[in-house]
Amino acid sequence: MTRLSVNINKIATLRNSRGGNNPDLLKVAMDCERFGAEGITVHPRPDERHIRYQDVYDLTKIVTTEFNIEGNPKEQKFVDLVLATKPHQVTLVPDVLNQLTSDHGWDTIQEQDYLKEIIAVFKNAGMRVSIFVDPSIAMIQAAATTGTDRIELYTESYAKLFAQGKKEDAIAPYISAAAEATKLGLGINAGHDLDRFNLQYLIANISTIEEVSIGHALVSDALYLGLENTIQLYKRALEVK
Repeated sequence: MTRLSVNINKIATLRNSRGGNNPDLLKVAMDCERFGAEGITVHPRPDERHIRYQDVYDLTKIVTTEFNIEGNPKEQKFVDLVLATKPHQVTLVPDVLNQLTSDHGWDTIQEQDYLKEIIAVFKNAGMRVSIFVDPSIAMIQAAATTGTDRIELYTESYAKLFAQGKKEDAIAPYISAAAEATKLGLGINAGHDLDRFNLQYLIANISTIEEVSIGHALVSDALYLGLENTIQLYKRALEVK
């Protein structure tokens, strides 16, 4: 069954908006685990506008499920942070400085040499590595030669087409991409703009997805539905019928 990792960036955004420690990021992480989440994801950025680097050190001490840190390894501060905290998984994302949110995957052809080098750094330190990719056969084939353990399919285009009622068009490139990844021995994660409405269709069609990372939609739902109930609804959506 596909695992749910809750991205708690938005909790940190809310906390930072007033200073202090309300909501308590660590308590929220522990509650997410208690309510059934199988992982916690954070994406610290250089400006620390949501997750702070100190948060990562603090979370390392209390997360009991899988800890996944996302970020751009071209920032040396990020590399140093990951090597110091040694999460279960590091997800490499090609963000640019001050980017609002992730909006594209790696060009695994042009960045092949760099990815091989940086992935080896993290794997030699004992971490599983996943890299953010678009649902492109060529990019997945090149990803398979970088040494990465997994890819994370960037699902924004899926979510947009799904919202327009074009389910078949939305899912088609992801089915092909996932099949190619599996053939090449890559594990598959997925994330970005997934919610409790489009999640089940994705998993029903691609049961090989091992993990989804969801933050914005889940936290937004929790405002109305409560955190515990929301996590259970998302876990239910991950059940293949």
